[in-house]
Amino acid sequence: MSTTTATPPAAPVTKAQPGKVTQLRVLNSEWIKLRTLRSTPITLLVAVVIMVGLGMLITWAHASHGGGPNGHSDPVNGAELSLALYFLAQLAIGVLGVLIVSGEYSTGMIRASLSAVPKRLPVLWAKALVYAAVVLVLMTAASLAAFYGGQAILSSYGEAVKISDPGAARVVFGTGLYLTVVGVLGVGLGALIRNGAGAIATLVGLLIIVPGLSHLLPSSWSPHIVPYLPSNAGGALLNVVPDSTLMSPWSGFALFVGYAVALLLIAGVLLKRRDA
Repeated sequence: MSTTTATPPAAPVTKAQPGKVTQLRVLNSEWIKLRTLRSTPITLLVAVVIMVGLGMLITWAHASHGGGPNGHSDPVNGAELSLALYFLAQLAIGVLGVLIVSGEYSTGMIRASLSAVPKRLPVLWAKALVYAAVVLVLMTAASLAAFYGGQAILSSYGEAVKISDPGAARVVFGTGLYLTVVGVLGVGLGALIRNGAGAIATLVGLLIIVPGLSHLLPSSWSPHIVPYLPSNAGGALLNVVPDSTLMSPWSGFALFVGYAVALLLIAGVLLKRRDA
């Protein structure tokens, strides 16, 4: 006599439903890309070392060797002195902003990114937002560290300023804001030009070379051009005592932000129209 074993019915096979593409998920994807890039921690560390380490060294050298007109540092400019190396740190921040976009084009990975997000624009917005958030947090912390480290050095010479002194807090936190916008400019140029070398050269030209060459302009032209150059407009925020030859601090910064937003918008239009 044989027995029959009942076989349970097979469970129906269901296909995995792909998750809906949302801006939040794209942001998370770009955050994973950014923090896993080998160049990210190295470049950001370079920016921090420049801001804090070299900034304190320059402050010490200036103060100990009689940087001011009377043989001492100027206490009014103590905040600016300790943060003066933002000028070099902006190169590291801007270059990394370029590379997080141009790097995907050079490796061809951008095609996978845009295939996963067919609307395309959320990818660009996510890259800019994630990088801006990282730079804002890190470089604001670096600015505070550079400021307090610099003032600790200057206090030995009786020249330290407090963050509550007029204009000091604006310069300290403004440095973080300025470098954040520089990072967004880098992202925009990387998306616009797509070539790392070309975008980096353009960034350096906008932030350093063009303002330097502006001194060659006829004196009658300078007031109508020089204050409105990107780095000059943003840099107005970084003077303890507002420079009368530049825009007012917050108006200049608003124009600087406008340059970055306009660049991103142009890059977004081209991203929609061009092939990956």
